[in-house]
Amino acid sequence: QVQLVESGGGVVQAGGSLRLSCVASRNITSTRNMYWYRQAPGPRRELVATITATGCTSYSDSVKGRFTGSKDNAKYTAYLQMNDLKPEDTGVYYCNSWVGGSQVWGQGTQVTVSS
Repeated sequence: QVQLVESGGGVVQAGGSLRLSCVASRNITSTRNMYWYRQAPGPRRELVATITATGCTSYSDSVKGRFTGSKDNAKYTAYLQMNDLKPEDTGVYYCNSWVGGSQVWGQGTQVTVSS
């Protein structure tokens, strides 16, 4: 079983930046797609970034041009660089992957953007 641990969240003013990290307990970043989701108050999680096993990235329209996903396979880590943050980016950010046919989620890291 693999575990994912996110870190890097915090409170930042609008226009600021944060870098989130997601460390896996074993090497999955080189063989699995990694996903970043966020959840504002409410049950729905929004997919904001995808980092494929080959390093390709894609983003939701709401973050395109401001967020950048990356990974370091040697460190078993995926990253989400978030620039020009807006109050609507506030939420809990989770990393996610599919391993052995099951979705694996981290515990999440809170991002709060003040106006």
